Amino acid sequence: MTMNGQLEMAEEQSIGARATPAKAMPAYEQIKRYVIARIEEGVWKPGGLIPSEAELVKEFGVARMTVSRALRELTTERVLTRVQGSGTYVAPQRYESTVLEIRNIADEIAARGHRHSARVLTLEASDDPLALESLVLGKGPVFHSRIVHNEESEPIQYEDRYVNPRVFPDYLNQDFTLETPNHYMVRLAPIQRAEFRIYAQKPNAHVRRHLMMEIGEPCLMLWRRTWVGEHVATSVQLWHPASRFHLAGNV
Repeated sequence: MTMNGQLEMAEEQSIGARATPAKAMPAYEQIKRYVIARIEEGVWKPGGLIPSEAELVKEFGVARMTVSRALRELTTERVLTRVQGSGTYVAPQRYESTVLEIRNIADEIAARGHRHSARVLTLEASDDPLALESLVLGKGPVFHSRIVHNEESEPIQYEDRYVNPRVFPDYLNQDFTLETPNHYMVRLAPIQRAEFRIYAQKPNAHVRRHLMMEIGEPCLMLWRRTWVGEHVATSVQLWHPASRFHLAGNV
């Protein structure tokens, strides 16, 4: 028997008293069932932080790798969400909006059978006070990106985004011509909740120029904030030429 096998057998014996199944189950599986039970009972709620690995190790008297395996599998199964440097949270059962679904623009374009491309205008650290306020941070810097998204060769969205570095510390190291910020962030830490507003307004000269719009042509501007766990993860303005955009949803 391998060292890992001996360790798992010992752990099964050490926490087997917590349940009385007819057949013994692996220690990590018992931990998974415990976590799921706490969620189903409403003790741990969607978006809430669960005990740390160290706390679960102490609670169950097992090796850290056993707890880590249980949490890793629950994350893969979308029961939990793990955020680097923050902790492990109960994943939302489902993200819903009666008006707006958060979608990756590259996927929308691909669904229409067209090619998406992106041009990164800005990727920097920022101390903008309005961004700090929107992200509910006392001090900076925060991360800032400006990106123009194209469908075929036509610009259809100007994205002006601020990002919380506590949630996405490697944001500035990404190549957003290969992967959109939306896809990158959802891949790492699924959204817990969001708020948004939609405005019809004229863009400033900078946005108008990059969207190749006529003077006086209106935009639909979507402002959105999203949360990961207890943190505001990002605040973004998405500008769309009204003549090249429509909003659809299901109620």
